[in-house]
Amino acid sequence: MGRSNRAGRGRQEPAPTTTGTATRNGRGARTEEVRADGPRTHAQGPLARPVSSGLAELMPDRDRPQAWTLLVDGAPQSLVDLADPAHLGFEYQRRLGHLIDLAAAPGKPITALHLGGGALTLARYVAATRPRSRQQVAEIDQQLTELVRAELPLERGWQIKVRGADARAVLERTPEGSVDLVIVDVFAGARVPAHCATLEFAGLAARALAPGGRYAVNIADGGPLAFARSQVATLRAVFPEVVLVADPAVLRGKRFGNLILAAAHQPLPIEELGRRVASDSYLGRLEHGRALADFTAGATPATDATAAPSPAPPPTVFR
Repeated sequence: MGRSNRAGRGRQEPAPTTTGTATRNGRGARTEEVRADGPRTHAQGPLARPVSSGLAELMPDRDRPQAWTLLVDGAPQSLVDLADPAHLGFEYQRRLGHLIDLAAAPGKPITALHLGGGALTLARYVAATRPRSRQQVAEIDQQLTELVRAELPLERGWQIKVRGADARAVLERTPEGSVDLVIVDVFAGARVPAHCATLEFAGLAARALAPGGRYAVNIADGGPLAFARSQVATLRAVFPEVVLVADPAVLRGKRFGNLILAAAHQPLPIEELGRRVASDSYLGRLEHGRALADFTAGATPATDATAAPSPAPPPTVFR
């Protein structure tokens, strides 16, 4: 689930298309057969297509001529710029991008495991900024992956393998100590599923990390932040180092939104991460150490026996 700096703008009306057969779905958006003759262009307008997880829509970006937003059932999932895969337009993507940048020396290849794929924005970012990186993506919705790869194709030479499987199942099969970075961006609709937000899940991620590796997760919450506080407690029970980054309004319970958690067994680059967050166009606050411990407010770790999915966003959050 994402939020861009253009949140609140209306959608573009569909532009005329010159190729393919198109029909209208009940929402007025165009549905088409998946193309295989190159990337989609803005001249072809928006596309809507049913996938396993709901109605997927590709909406052209108003400001970037080769950029697209992916929505599933109206919830923004990814923003991809085919001309500039290093562009991260969503607030949460920018913050995960900072963690990717700080995962190793600039430009050094890494081994990354992405749990949750969407339009593969973060995998594209790693490939563009860290050439020769080896990446695996777990995306349970194979129809969505087929749509994305047909309409927004990956560049040849990128070492990105997409597996159509449940994120936790892939994590369970990941060899011990085999990856430098685990990024979790798993949403069922606009909610984090319970089985991917537990102590046991975090333990599997810790097991998969190579020495010096890092774990990063995108969650969503609002109001009293009970889910977020429980997730902080969960990661603190597994990792000695944990940091939280979010919009101050989200941390005050004034707005529903994304929160980014990062964890490791070694010290995290807190100062540099703080500088990067402060330099963003989005307001962000970093919590670490005692302040983060206080943030949990007595919350307990979520386990497989007790976990619940993250709360559903308010009906107006994506309008």
